[in-house]
Order: sequence, then structure tokens, then C-alpha cells
Amino acid sequence: MGTNIVKAYGTQSATDSLKEINIQRREVTANDIEIEILYCGVCHSDLHTARNDWGGSVYPAVPGHEIVGKVTKVGAGVTKLKVGDHAAVGCLVDSCRTCASCKEDLEQYCLNGFVGTYNGKDKHLGGQTFGGYSEKVVVDEHFVLKVPSNLDLAATAPLLCAGITTWSPLRHWNVGKGSKVAVVGLGGLGHMAIKLAKGMGAEVTLFSRTPSKTKDALALGADAVVISNDEDQMAAVKGKFDVIIDTVPYVHDVNPYITTLNISGTLVLVGYLGGLEPILNTVPMILGRKSVAGSLIGGIAETQEMLDFCGEHNIVSEIEIIKMQEINEAYERMLKSDVRYRFVIDMASLK
Repeated sequence: MGTNIVKAYGTQSATDSLKEINIQRREVTANDIEIEILYCGVCHSDLHTARNDWGGSVYPAVPGHEIVGKVTKVGAGVTKLKVGDHAAVGCLVDSCRTCASCKEDLEQYCLNGFVGTYNGKDKHLGGQTFGGYSEKVVVDEHFVLKVPSNLDLAATAPLLCAGITTWSPLRHWNVGKGSKVAVVGLGGLGHMAIKLAKGMGAEVTLFSRTPSKTKDALALGADAVVISNDEDQMAAVKGKFDVIIDTVPYVHDVNPYITTLNISGTLVLVGYLGGLEPILNTVPMILGRKSVAGSLIGGIAETQEMLDFCGEHNIVSEIEIIKMQEINEAYERMLKSDVRYRFVIDMASLK
């Protein structure tokens, strides 16, 4: 298979900074679309992979799975997009397509393991997949998404992970007009959860430990803010919420939030991977048929549905644009939550 050498930004080990490297991209096959990457969002997962926080990172690692760009080449069998169209790629670039999950458009739960946009198994060239911190990417058309023409391209990029990660549980748990939704944490995911839930017609509350975030949350569309370490404020919302989207990316006590769910309410974890501490108390769950659940990104059909919805409702992320060369500094700022609310790399800086 023919390949092209492409400029990218990656790291050679868990302790190295990211710097410019060269990677191989395959020539387009019959079903492939080649995309010149214009913008790439920066996700916590990028940092975790670069630094091997989850184990299993393969080096060199090139992160980036919030990709928006322009189609530069299509394979002979491609029908979805044409050269010159704007296109997007999220967290997935392949899956088995034959298992029960894939047949239900749930590629993110592929029973044989999906292929991640980076650090996945490259079925074409061998080795690992390389992400969006690069000049271009070649992806099977099934996993390429269409970008509504009215949306700002740079601000659309984070929809491909932060957007779909919060849209999928809102849809699955049937949020709509009149639903009472709460969001825990106001970061890249949290600010998208507020915008999307509001767009769906829900009444939206932010839980935060930081009173200074109140103004921002209301500006983003939240109807109310509850300071989660204020016992009186927490007592005032006891039994209120149908769905809570918990976006906090580190271990934290979820028990206080369970009491704010109504009967049959669900708290969905989308930010944190690992064991819950302190331990989950099942009493309020059993006495109120309450659930604690998890959700992972979304399938391709659902991601397209989310993009189309954002097009109709003019929803995009709040972003700060950076140059590719500023990525290491951006990671340090992200660890301090010093971004409102998503960094997006202008890939023209890599040229």
C-alpha cells in the first residue's frame, strides 16, 4: 500500500514533550477520504495518552480526536463527500462492523474493540493509528462526518468528543422538553452538556464547588447553579433531577448527588474512569430506583445526528485557539482547568 509522509506533533515517551515528527499516512483506498486538517480540539484523553496515564500507550504517540478539515481526495467508491467539502472525524476510525453493537450503530461499544483515531491498531499499515495533531488524515468514509455549513469550523471541532460524549447520554436517557437535568463540573464536557441539554428543551442546573463559575454557567444557558459543598443548597434540590451528567475527570464522591435524583433518576459518569471512592451507598438507590451509569462517546450515526442538531440550533463550543507549537503549555494549563472551555489547535501553524 502506498504511503505519504506527513508532518505531525507527537511524543516519543510518557515523559517527553510533544514536538514535530514525521508520520506515514496511507494512500486513499476505494472507500477512503483524505482530509486536510484545519482544526483539532485538545481533549483530556490526548494528555492521558501522551503521558501513558491509562497504561497501554504506544509510542510515538500523536493525539487528537476532535478533527475538522477539508476533503482533499476520495476513493473510487466514496459517495458520502466530495473534494472540497468540509468533514469531521471524532474518536473512532474503524470497528469490526459485524458484531451486534456495530449493527446497531453503536461502534463505540464494538464487541471486538473499536479502532481509536489515535493509539488504535492500524489495520492498513500495521502499528498504531495517529491522531489529528497532523497535517492530514485518511479515514474510511463510514467514520467521516459532515459538518453543517453554518457552523464555525474551529468551534465545531470539540463537538467530535466533548459534544458527542454528553449528547449520547442525554439522548439515551430521553432528555427533552421539561426534563430536569443537572451537570457536574464546568469544563470542556460540562459546558457542552449545558448547551445541548438546553437546546433539547431541558431545565438545566450546574453543580459546582466554585461560586465564581455561576456567571459563566448562566451565560452558557444554565437556569440555576448549585454550590455542591453547600449543604443548604444541596438540600434545596433533593429529589429534583431526572438525569445528572457527571463530567468530573478524577475520583470524587458521587453520593451527595444521588440524593438530588428523583425517583428512577440516573447519574451518568462520562468523565472519570476507575473505582469510586468513597464507596457508593446503595440505600438511596434502592429506596428510589435510582441508577448510577456510564456512557462512552457515541456511534457514527448518533454523532451525525448531534452535528445536525447543533447546525439547527447554532450550538458550538467556547474555544481558545492555539498554535500547534503551544501544545505543551496548553496541557499544563488544562491540568489547572485554565481554559474556557476547550483549546483548539489552528493546524495552519504546523505548515
